[in-house]
Amino acid sequence: MDKIFLPLLNCTLFKNMNEENISAMLKCLNAKTKSYKKDDFIFREGQMAKNIGVILSGAVQVVIEDFYGNRNILSRMVQTETFGESFACAHTASLPVNVIASEDSTILFLDCLRITDTCANTCSFHKQIIYNLLCDIATKNIAFQQKIEITSRRTTREKIMAYLTLQSRLHQSNSFSIPYNRQELADYLEVDRSAMSAEISKLKKEGLIDCNRSDFTIL
Repeated sequence: MDKIFLPLLNCTLFKNMNEENISAMLKCLNAKTKSYKKDDFIFREGQMAKNIGVILSGAVQVVIEDFYGNRNILSRMVQTETFGESFACAHTASLPVNVIASEDSTILFLDCLRITDTCANTCSFHKQIIYNLLCDIATKNIAFQQKIEITSRRTTREKIMAYLTLQSRLHQSNSFSIPYNRQELADYLEVDRSAMSAEISKLKKEGLIDCNRSDFTIL
């Protein structure tokens, strides 16, 4: 199967659509692909939001940087996932975030206006992709609310445990791997890396967690 269609068949944006439907939609949506090296910018802060990105391979991070260069990782997406939907649908004139490739990645770009506006061909599956897009945005909204709930905790210790508890629920297991290294986790939790690492060591010594790099177990 074509290397483009395999990820798309597993992408929520194209849920309940077959390869023939997707092929027609890609033409309708003016789809284009582009490859990026690790740490390349895909979208830059200040750009106008027009496209939705679908990750065909690799992974990306949505990041905000303040005046002093401090990074706040809002989210991380991997193969078959999408990004940029909310900004593109809102016709954001100036992106408030950067989207960066966290691995070598290939991205499929879709013109958002061609999704939200009914096409001249009145594709029978156009309503389906609009419905899928709404579901995708709602899911991302829930994830963002979860991040706010985690980062609003008062102490670094509470933030770590709230995040690990959420990951345990998502994986349905006390043992799991997180998608971040130590610096990235600190950026996601919006805490100092040294303070976070010290707190993780304390939690491990107290027998509350066990960990090795990105592998964690809540005991």
